[in-house]
Amino acid sequence: MANTYFFCGIGGSGMLPLAMIVQSRGGRIAGSDRSRDQGRTPDKFAWLAAHGVTLHPQDGSGLTSGDQIVVATGAVEDTVPDIAAARRVGAQIVTRPELLSQLFNAAPQSVGVAGTSGKSTITGMIAWILDRAGRRPTVMNGAVMTNFADADHPFASALIGGPDLFVSEVDESDGSIARYVPTVAVVSNISLDHKSMEELRDLFGGFAGRAGTAVLNLDNAGTADLAAGLDGGRTVTFSINNAAADLSAHDLRPLPAGMKFDLIERPGNDRIPVTLNVPGAHNVANALAALGAVRALGVPLAEAVATLATFAGIRRRMEVVGTAAGVTILDDFAHNPDKIAATLDALHAFPGRLLILFQPHGFGPLKLMRREFIQVFAARMQADDILLMPEPVYYGGTTDRSVGSEDIAAGIRAAGASAEALPTRDACGDRLIALARPGDRIIIMGARDDTLSTFAAGLLARLWS
Repeated sequence: MANTYFFCGIGGSGMLPLAMIVQSRGGRIAGSDRSRDQGRTPDKFAWLAAHGVTLHPQDGSGLTSGDQIVVATGAVEDTVPDIAAARRVGAQIVTRPELLSQLFNAAPQSVGVAGTSGKSTITGMIAWILDRAGRRPTVMNGAVMTNFADADHPFASALIGGPDLFVSEVDESDGSIARYVPTVAVVSNISLDHKSMEELRDLFGGFAGRAGTAVLNLDNAGTADLAAGLDGGRTVTFSINNAAADLSAHDLRPLPAGMKFDLIERPGNDRIPVTLNVPGAHNVANALAALGAVRALGVPLAEAVATLATFAGIRRRMEVVGTAAGVTILDDFAHNPDKIAATLDALHAFPGRLLILFQPHGFGPLKLMRREFIQVFAARMQADDILLMPEPVYYGGTTDRSVGSEDIAAGIRAAGASAEALPTRDACGDRLIALARPGDRIIIMGARDDTLSTFAAGLLARLWS
């Protein structure tokens, strides 16, 4: 793979790990990123430069040869200077999903992790189990896997292993899931996010149907329907409390930073005690999905369960930033109704008021899921919880901005919960500091914006001062 690859948007959560995998296979890597040009997340770009990546401004100046292969996200338009320059010099342009699916499908064994929620955590759990089992997986994740992060790999969203086993998150939002032919397909759940339910059912159904083994959640109506339509010899089903599933969890016991439960494997029905160091019932479901996937690859269940006890989680998945003045700050990727519900339910397993900052990840999703956002916050917030919303992430373009954060906040207030929309995130930060009192938990929610973690750390520093 001794080609030169130019990644347009190389700092993105889906681009950076793919670039590292391509580099490990001999590719020469260059790239650009609008965030770098704007001075955001400089540590990330310094790390990339230190690891052999040549960085350019996103102005087309890095595209000088027809021998370069340009890797672009599906969202990149021809008006982006790098794409225009690539066309001028005759460089090949591939999308990120095209390149990733080529690598994935070339592996003799592969695990594709799909679903509206839980993908990054399930992928991280599978990666940790397979790595500890000596299987040397190559792993493409959309988030940093804490178990693999160290001083030299602070952005450990990829694991560089061998060529024979490839594990990857698989995205349905752009339809690219249709490109993947997995040995094992995991579908955690199907719910409204970027596409209509009809489109999602078709995409996930095709993905599961192409797999040698499909690992499916009986607790979700969409994935249960998929299981019912497939040959039982090609499925591994999982559930919380439904003993008819191949793997089921019973007697869930929440811990301050984790969960305990009993695992029953069918047939046999022996109870295996499981301890997780990540909280919430949703992480029990994630663990069952991961166990189903590795079981399909021949990892003994008892060995996999033991390894899960040392799984340290995924960056920005209810990650504790710190505690100051009696207030705990958490950083979380929740950005769609299912993820928000799971986070709020897990936090409400223990007492304490929640001060929630939710930064929507775009105007499009806000319009698509307006009713669902209002419903989930109104139903899951407790009487003394307070929600603050800045305007959605917007980096320019022609997006329809007819529905904003105040539309959501107004609907939540009408349903009886406390919600405020403020013009900027900094204004929300000032309000959070003014509201915070000992015993509160501040939860920062949102996706597609690396600076949310910096924002959360800044709130903690202000509480210390």
